[in-house]
Order: sequence, then C-alpha cells, then structure tokens
Amino acid sequence: MGLFDRLSRVVRANLNDLVSKAEDPEKVLEQAVIDMQEDLVQLRQAVARSIAEQKRSEQQYNQNQTEANKWEQRAKLALSKGDEALAREALTRKKSFSETAAVLKQQLEQQSATVDQLKRNLVALESKISEAKTKKNMLQARSKAAKANEDLQKTLGNIGTSSAMGAFERMEQKVLEAEARSQAVGELAGSGLEDQFRMLESGSDVDDELALLKAQVQGGGALPGSTTTNALPESKSTTSSNSAVDAELEDLRRQIDNL
Repeated sequence: MGLFDRLSRVVRANLNDLVSKAEDPEKVLEQAVIDMQEDLVQLRQAVARSIAEQKRSEQQYNQNQTEANKWEQRAKLALSKGDEALAREALTRKKSFSETAAVLKQQLEQQSATVDQLKRNLVALESKISEAKTKKNMLQARSKAAKANEDLQKTLGNIGTSSAMGAFERMEQKVLEAEARSQAVGELAGSGLEDQFRMLESGSDVDDELALLKAQVQGGGALPGSTTTNALPESKSTTSSNSAVDAELEDLRRQIDNL
C-alpha cells in the first residue's frame, strides 16, 4: 500500500470521526426533514411539468386526429364528385396527420405512465415526510431527555457525597451539643429555684419564731422553757432581763443573717 493511500485513509478516518462527534441528533434530524421537503418541492415541480407536457401532447394529438378526420372527409367528398386526383391529395394529407397523431398517442401514453408514477412517488414522499416529522419530534424529545439526564448525572457526580454527609454529621453533632447545653442550663435553673424556695421556707420558720418571741417579749409572756413568776417592779433585775433578751434577739438575727 502506497504512502498516499495510507495518508488518505488516515485523513478520511479522522474526518469521519470529527463529523460523527459534531453531529447533533436534533440538528441532523431537522436538516433531514428540510432536505426531504426540498425533494418534495422538486418532485412537485417535476409532476407539474410532466402534466403540462402531457396536456400539450394531448392537444397536439387531438388536433392531428381532427385534421386527419377532416382530410378523410374531403377525400370522400372529392371522390364523390369524381375528382380522384383531389381525393388522392386529401388522403395524402390525412395520412400525414394520422401518422403524427399515432406518434403523439404513443408519446401521450408514455407521459401518462410517467405522470402516474410521479404522482405515486409524490404521495409516498409526502407520507414519508409526515412520518419523518413525527419521528423527528419523538427523537428530539428523547435526545433532550437524554441530555438532561446526562447533565443531571454529571451534576450528581460532581457533588462530593462523602463531604456532604460529613457536613450533615458535624451539624447533627452540633445540634446535639446545643440541646445538651440547653437541657443542662434548664436543670441548673430549676435546681437554683428549688434552693431559693427551700431557703424561703426555712426562713419563714425562723420569722415565725422571731415574731412569737417578739410577741412574748412585748406582751410580758414567759419564754418557752421558763417558769412563770409574779411581776416585779421595774428594777435592775428587769433591766438586766431586757438586756439578755436583746442579746438573744441579736444572736437570733445573726443566725438568720448567716443562713
């Protein structure tokens, strides 16, 4: 194999590969339908020309046939008048027109067959174009769906699934930590509230006892645990007793403050 043959084959192979890669199904189908419609236009023009030629041939055939009949009648007329020479001339004219009419008749039959075949081809091409349009629309829809699915798959492939799932796991862990902190804060707030109420409850007992003591002191009643004595005139003993009470009251206040 020569060098030029090999080079030609390589060039043709590369060109075919480039053409195959450049072919867009939607555009190729659209162009194919356009080409078929152009063929349809040309075929219609051919049918129209053939029909026109058929009409002209038919007219010429009818004219020649009419002339042949006319000269035949003239030949009969001349013969009936006894003019044989004139009748012979009329028959000669009739023969010329009859031969022309016979040729035109054969031509007309061929043209009629051609026109009928062209009409059948025209109907077949119109049917094929209609079918091609339907198929083109279907194939274009499938091509668009395939491209959309391919783009979707590429998009999904570009998404880092592992990193995305890792992000979800990290965010879930953060949410769990936030929930735990919120629960802990709630528990701490609840325990502090309970402590405050317990302090208030214990403080109320002391206040009640303090009020009772004040009432006993102001009313001159005996303190719990002490014996009842007759009232004595105010003297040094009374003063010392009041000082002891104040001291005890002060001691109680200090105890309350230390709570």
